Amino acid sequence: MHLTNTLRRGRRLRRNEAAVVDGEHRITWDQYVDRVARQAGALHSLGFEKGDRVAVLSNNNYRYIEIYFGSVWAGGCICPLNTRHSVKEIVACLDDSESRILMVDSNHLSMLPEIRQEAKGLLHVVYIDDGPAPDGVLSYDELLAKSKPAEDAMCGGDDVACLYYTGGTTGAPKAVMLTHDNIWWNHVGSASEMRMNVDSVAMLSGPLFHLAGGGRIYSAAIAASTLVILPQFALPDVLDAIQHERVTHVTFVPTMLNSIMNWPELAKYDLSSIRLLVYGASPMPESLLLKLPEVFPEARMLQAYGMTELSPTVSQLRHEDHMPPEGKESRRRSAGQPISTVEIKITDPDGREVPAGTVGEIVVRGPTVMKGYWKLPELTAETLRGGWMHTGDAGYMDEDGYLFIADRIKDMIISGGENIYSAEVENALYKHPDIAECAVIGIPDEKWGEAVRAIIVLKSGATLQEADVIAHCRTLIAGYKCPKSVEFSADALPKSGPGKILKNKLRERFWSDQSRRVN
Repeated sequence: MHLTNTLRRGRRLRRNEAAVVDGEHRITWDQYVDRVARQAGALHSLGFEKGDRVAVLSNNNYRYIEIYFGSVWAGGCICPLNTRHSVKEIVACLDDSESRILMVDSNHLSMLPEIRQEAKGLLHVVYIDDGPAPDGVLSYDELLAKSKPAEDAMCGGDDVACLYYTGGTTGAPKAVMLTHDNIWWNHVGSASEMRMNVDSVAMLSGPLFHLAGGGRIYSAAIAASTLVILPQFALPDVLDAIQHERVTHVTFVPTMLNSIMNWPELAKYDLSSIRLLVYGASPMPESLLLKLPEVFPEARMLQAYGMTELSPTVSQLRHEDHMPPEGKESRRRSAGQPISTVEIKITDPDGREVPAGTVGEIVVRGPTVMKGYWKLPELTAETLRGGWMHTGDAGYMDEDGYLFIADRIKDMIISGGENIYSAEVENALYKHPDIAECAVIGIPDEKWGEAVRAIIVLKSGATLQEADVIAHCRTLIAGYKCPKSVEFSADALPKSGPGKILKNKLRERFWSDQSRRVN
C-alpha cells in the first residue's frame, strides 16, 4: 500500500471540496495534492534523499499535515517531536534520528539557538507558520512557491512512513518505525466501527506528535474526508469548530471530555453533528460516560486501546457494549474486542497462553505491528518474539473475547494520556547531589488518571523540600514528566534479593482500594 495513493483518490472524488480546514485556511483536495508534491520538491532542493527523516517541532497547523505526506512523497518519512520536551530531549531525538531538516513554528523559535548549537547533524531549519521567517530560517511558504511538484517516490509496503519517539526505560530516545502497511491495516481493522466516508468531517485537536493525532490524518485521507485542525485542545475553540464546521468525528481523552462537560457555556453550543466520539489513553469515569449522551445526542461511543508500536489500535469497545445486557455490565470496564486485523492472546512468563479470566501479558500479532525500534535491534528482538509483539501490559480476556487491562508489566506511568517512563524521571532525580536513592511510581489521580510520585531517600545530613526536587527535574526533563508530589523516606526503599527496588510494595498503599493497578 502507498499512502500517497489516498491523496490521489481524494482528489479524484472531491477535487474542489475541502480536504483540510485550519481556521481561515481552507485547502481543497486539488490544492492539497499540489502542495504536498511541491513540498516534496522543496525537500529535494534541501538535499532530502530516499529514506531520510524530516523532523517537526510545531503545534498543529495545515503545513504540518502536508509534511506528513510530503515527506513520504519525497521518499522518506516524518519525525514528529514532542512540543513538551526540553531542549536537551529535542536535541537527543534530532541526533538519534539523524534528521538534517527541522520544521518549526512561531511557538518554538525561542528554542532554536540552543537546538542549533547542540544538534550535531542539523543543516536546515524551515519556518512553518504565518508571516515572514526569522533571519537565518527558511520560509516554508517561499520554498513551496518556487518549487515544482516532485514525482511521487511511490514508497509503500514495508517502507517507513513515520518515526514516533516514545519514552524510554533508559531515559535515552526510543523511536517506533511504522510502515505504510502498518498504517493502512490499522485503518482497515478499525474502519467498521469508525464509519468514515467522503461526507465525514473529522476534527483533530490532539497533538500531531502523538499517533492518536497523526493517525487521524491518515484515516481522513484514506476515507477522503474533510479534516478540521485546531492548534491544540482549548475551549471554547473546540466547541466553536464543532458547531461551525458540523464536525462528525472527534477523538478525546477523558480529561478533555471532562473539561467540555464542565464548560460553563456548554448549553449554547449545538453539538448534534457528532456521529462518533472516540475516547481512550486513560480510563473513562463511569459517571462521566453516562452524561455524554446529553451533550452528544447523536454520537456513537467508541473506546480504543492501543499503543504506538501497534499503529496504534489493538481493540475497540463498541457503542453497543457501552449498554451491555444484564449480567454483562463488566464490559463497560473492558478495552473491548480485538480489531479485525490483529490477534490477541494472554501469556504467562514462559510464553504459554493462559485460560480465559487469567491475568498474563497481552501479546499481539498482525500487520499493524511496528517494523521495530529505530537503531535498537536488541530491544526490537526482545519486544517482537515469535511473530508476537509483547506489549508489557498485563490483562485478561473473558470467555466472550473482551480484553480487560489489569496492570502494567513495563514500568510506565500514563498521566493525562502521556506515557512517562519512571526510569527517565529517576535518571533526572539521581543527578541531584543530595539524593541517595529514589523510586518513581504512578498513583491514582482523579483528573489525570495517574500522577507521578517520587519517593526519595536523602544522603546523610542533606535537606530538601518538595519544590526543590520538582524544580531540579524541570531543568532536565519535560514538565509533564516531573513529579507532582514528593515523599521523603527515612528508611531505605524495599528491595528484592538481587537489590531491585520493589515498586509493587511502594504502590500497594495507593492502589489497594482500586479495581486495577493501572489508571
